[in-house]
Amino acid sequence: MSIPNIKKPTITDVAKKAGVSIKTVSRVINKEPNVSDGTLEKVQSAIDLLNYQPNFSARQLAGNRSFSIGLLYENPHEFNYMKGVLDGVFEACTKDGYSLLLRPCHFPVTALLHEVTQFLQQTQVDGVILTAPLGDVPELLNLLRLNNTPFARISPSDKSPSGTWVSSNDLGASEMLTNYVVSLGHRRIGFIKGPANHSATQLRYEGYRNCIKQHGIVFERTLVRTGWFDFESGQKAARKLLSLPNPPTAIIASNDDMASGVIQVAHELGMALPSQLSVAGFDDTPLASRLWPQLTTVKQPISEMASAVTGLLMNDIRDKTQKAQHRRFEFELVVRDSTLPPKFL
Repeated sequence: MSIPNIKKPTITDVAKKAGVSIKTVSRVINKEPNVSDGTLEKVQSAIDLLNYQPNFSARQLAGNRSFSIGLLYENPHEFNYMKGVLDGVFEACTKDGYSLLLRPCHFPVTALLHEVTQFLQQTQVDGVILTAPLGDVPELLNLLRLNNTPFARISPSDKSPSGTWVSSNDLGASEMLTNYVVSLGHRRIGFIKGPANHSATQLRYEGYRNCIKQHGIVFERTLVRTGWFDFESGQKAARKLLSLPNPPTAIIASNDDMASGVIQVAHELGMALPSQLSVAGFDDTPLASRLWPQLTTVKQPISEMASAVTGLLMNDIRDKTQKAQHRRFEFELVVRDSTLPPKFL
């Protein structure tokens, strides 16, 4: 049986099918502005019908762009969070025909600037996405501006109108989660903070402090520990909290990875969860529903935020004269099996 020779459709085939010029097809493919809705629909219909795949090398030469973006991140231990970010960014890149290049970054700032400068020189990416805490480093933002590299930030602390970013309400989310734990009857509530250089760390801690104050609960510094948004630091913090002479009846961790460390330590100590200890986290990563007991947490639409910020960055790349774009996302309390009223009630 012979295999038919299937000819790969070209941009000329698309233009002929749509009844437009090759230049018009190129403008549609490259997401350039000032294409009418009718023309866009005709060209996209022809692309779909012919199953046309753009020649990215030709796109690069014609458009003076690399059609690639960089994702810069600092904390590789945030595995579940970063997976959500990657899923969202990759989805948006695939949809618009961009390549995605990853770059882990390190502090101090001098090393960070050196790494990013090398990355920009070697890759010639059209723009970069900055995850926390990189989006809050003034020296890095200045470097990108001097290099005329468009950038967009995920959850920066500085939500000025001059930059493109997406964010969620970490303060309000923390207040809501803490209020829920208090409503169950808990008064000794441990809290595990994240790294100090993350904007979410301070906001989530502030939400916890605000809530217990509103309920007239005396703040105890011994009930607060600091982690690094990873499983191991959650374990370490939990051991310290649960070894106190008067340990907490509930622990809120600033992300799901650290909350999973708390649950693991509680199991090791033979504690019955959640009757002896309630545990809650943040982000609602896939891990939250795979733990035992399943984790009460705050759902942050991580993948959706990452996909959105990628789309905003691509808009900036296509039209560098447009105003900066911002988008805030809502949160949701997800109550599962890891929280109950304290045992003595």
